[in-house]
Amino acid sequence: MRALAGGPISRLPQLLEAMVTVGSDHDLRRALDRIAENAVALTGARHAAVSLPDEDGDGPGEPITHGPSPATEQPAGAFLEVPIRVQGKLFGTLRVTGKDGGGGFGDGDLHLVRVLATQAGIAFSNARTHAAARQRRRWIDGTASVTTALLAEPDTRSTTPNALTVVAEQGRDLADAATGAVLMPHPEGGMEIVAISTVLSEAVRAESEHARIPPQSPSVHQIRAGLAVFSDDFGGDPRSISPLSRHYGPMMLLPLRSSGRVLGALALCRRPGERRFSHTERTLGTQFAAQAAVALVLADRHRDREQLAVFEDRDRIARDLHDLVIQRLFATGMLLETARRKAQLPEVAEGVGRAVDELDATIQEIRSAIIALQQGPAAVPGLRSRVLREADAATPVLGSRPSVQFVGPVEARLDDEGGRELLAALAKALAEAAPSVPAAARPARIEVVVDALATLPDGRPAVRLTVSVPAAPEALTVWERPL
Repeated sequence: MRALAGGPISRLPQLLEAMVTVGSDHDLRRALDRIAENAVALTGARHAAVSLPDEDGDGPGEPITHGPSPATEQPAGAFLEVPIRVQGKLFGTLRVTGKDGGGGFGDGDLHLVRVLATQAGIAFSNARTHAAARQRRRWIDGTASVTTALLAEPDTRSTTPNALTVVAEQGRDLADAATGAVLMPHPEGGMEIVAISTVLSEAVRAESEHARIPPQSPSVHQIRAGLAVFSDDFGGDPRSISPLSRHYGPMMLLPLRSSGRVLGALALCRRPGERRFSHTERTLGTQFAAQAAVALVLADRHRDREQLAVFEDRDRIARDLHDLVIQRLFATGMLLETARRKAQLPEVAEGVGRAVDELDATIQEIRSAIIALQQGPAAVPGLRSRVLREADAATPVLGSRPSVQFVGPVEARLDDEGGRELLAALAKALAEAAPSVPAAARPARIEVVVDALATLPDGRPAVRLTVSVPAAPEALTVWERPL
């Protein structure tokens, strides 16, 4: 016991206390700093250094030191250096230098340094595990946010281009990148940037928007094959033939792939000189891109179902208007027509006649509304729909919606040029009609008739537009186009 006095056994309580303190700290740098400090205190060294790899695990990191650094290389026996291993794999070293009193380090010092090196390996492994878990949780939360945003309620969800921007923004944020961009296949080959999120200058953004990667690019071939493209220096990578690459360093180009089909690609780029993407980041980025592709497909299908439901509602409303409302109005008109013939007083017959005319005009407007409903909001608007929209646009100026009536197959008898001329004439006539209405007759009552069965004085068939103001009979606009 006397021979062991002052040896490792006397330092055991201090060593155990140091191990407990280090083991309870999840901050790697703080834990390694305490290991270096304890190495100096337990061995009587003047300097201790813990050397471990960088964050990516591919190169040496900055050493953690304690005490003044030795000015020159120490002779044998004046320093101890032991390996730091994690699961049998060498990751770094723990080195102590300059024994107090000028002596050398003994076997007891070597045992203590080995214990501390083992503790450093455990601390490094735990910190790396915690960091990977936090990173995975962050990427999982980001993926969930993208899915939630793309499948949000109709009043908060954006259109498809904006949905792609959500993917670009979330990917850039998760990868700590300078730019995130979504690329889609271009009709003429290659790929085109359709959505971008960047912290770089507006000039770079403007250059990147709708920029095209040519089809001969090796990166495009890899993406079309469903393979990710990784580069530590995109600007100097021979696979990059796009002028945009000069703005970036480390880069991930990840396929947006769902059910074996490549929809596009997600590019995540860092500035030149920034740290490369680690193996974990590459894996998580690839998984994020795959989940984002699934979310995009689900969002498209969700929108298709909602649009189909809208079309079904419009068809139902159109059927109800045709089968119920028009039939009832027609029956009411027939009753009024019978009452007009039986009326003995001229003023009564005249009033009933005006009521019948109003019902006829109402039936024509309902039929026009039915056609517009059946056309659907996503369809290319026909001439009837555009005429109705022009009438709706004039409503705030006129004070009431113009009555619109169509006679004959208007859309079948007018080509695109004729339709544009008719709409221009209608807009001009409605703008000129309001001032011609007497103040006492406000709000203005405007009648619009588009007659595709009209005949010109020389006998040729034509389409005639008539815009009239019953309150001012002299206010009449006529536009004609021979067929």
